[in-house]
Amino acid sequence: MGSIRLFLNRPISLSTPSVDIHRSVKTRACLNVDVHVQPPDSVKLNLKSKEVMEMEAKVLVGTYARNPLVLAHGKGCKLYDPEGLEYLDCTSGIAVNALGHGDPDWVRAVTEQANLLTHVSNVYYSIPQVELAKRLVACSFADRVLFTNSGTEANEAAIKFARKFQRVIHPDEKHPATGFIAFTNSFHGRTMGAVALTSKKHYRFPFEPVMPGVTFLEYGNMQAARELIKCGKIAAVFVEPIQGEGGIYSATKEFLQSLRSACDEAGCLLVFDEVQCGLGRTGYLWAYEAYGVVPDIMTIAKPLAGGLPIGAALMSERVAAAMKFGEHGSTFAGGPLVCTAAITVLDKISRPGFLTSVSKKGQYFKEMLIQKVGGNLHVREVRGLGLIIGIELDVSASSLVDACRNSGLLILTAGKGNVVRLVPPLIISEQELERAADILFECLPILDKTLK
Repeated sequence: MGSIRLFLNRPISLSTPSVDIHRSVKTRACLNVDVHVQPPDSVKLNLKSKEVMEMEAKVLVGTYARNPLVLAHGKGCKLYDPEGLEYLDCTSGIAVNALGHGDPDWVRAVTEQANLLTHVSNVYYSIPQVELAKRLVACSFADRVLFTNSGTEANEAAIKFARKFQRVIHPDEKHPATGFIAFTNSFHGRTMGAVALTSKKHYRFPFEPVMPGVTFLEYGNMQAARELIKCGKIAAVFVEPIQGEGGIYSATKEFLQSLRSACDEAGCLLVFDEVQCGLGRTGYLWAYEAYGVVPDIMTIAKPLAGGLPIGAALMSERVAAAMKFGEHGSTFAGGPLVCTAAITVLDKISRPGFLTSVSKKGQYFKEMLIQKVGGNLHVREVRGLGLIIGIELDVSASSLVDACRNSGLLILTAGKGNVVRLVPPLIISEQELERAADILFECLPILDKTLK
């Protein structure tokens, strides 16, 4: 399969994007590099974008308001639609593809493991599961690991573990602590327990009554949190050190330290949700390391297996000891295939040089964004740590997302829809970051048209 040299030379589109997928196919790219523009033979389905969209409308449940874009294949930080158009990916599948697309070490590990063993269930031991757990324990505060299939399942497990822990340490109490504290702008998942901890009402309201006993406090309000924890009715406090879906808000060290000390005094568990901000995204392997505050339970997921579904709840020995055989479990969690993939991802991300590069690129990108877009009248703030960066606007970001997509850049929104969320693959180059910043800058005028 041949490759050709591509150049990004199409004009920046500031008009309101249409869903016309019959636009002419121009060979373009974000960098002057050799890339393959055709997918491997194994994934060629010979379907055009319009055909895929029309079929989707007939067979899938409508739970996603999708962007009018079909993605067919990818390599590194680039994605391609069926017509061959190229996009610079600053979404990473919502902070999942930390190693980009088609990392050769990841592909090799998954392929070799698929030829050996894919699934056996947790009725039996499997080597990759134990190896991954051993690595996670070695590189974190945790003594024990529970594998799940997603971040929301990891948070569901943390809910159950917290309540069981309170029952075990207070065996003589008829009504041990069962309440939870979560915070404004929080997002912990979509299952019934996790969505009960998620502050945005539109996630919860259609399914109420959800799990009772959750109190939402202002993110960062130390006094309110300490007072409620002191009442003795809180089983656990759930907090994201850096809120992703909520708008890229970072906790202060003082806030997390206050939660830690209050939980210790009251016998309450502190749960850090690092599903989006963990595993190298901040330039630290774990976000808690940036604050010097250690939780009792930490939930992780998104980037762990490089695109395959996995999650985990990492915890101290005293929390794990509260659980007995049969009190929690999963058929698929921690299977040989996903654990092998995760070992490859973890080994690469946890290297000091890799984390240093994430920190350096994140600082470079943030400074460049402040310089290029920070002066725009619609930009309120550029914030974040490492390669999880938010640009808060005074208007909806949807028109900017559309304009950037039409110009070859994929970005996300967060918060109330007015925050641009940038979570590119951790392997992204400085040259690609520069291109992303240029496209954002060139597309900003669309925000003026939004107000008219």
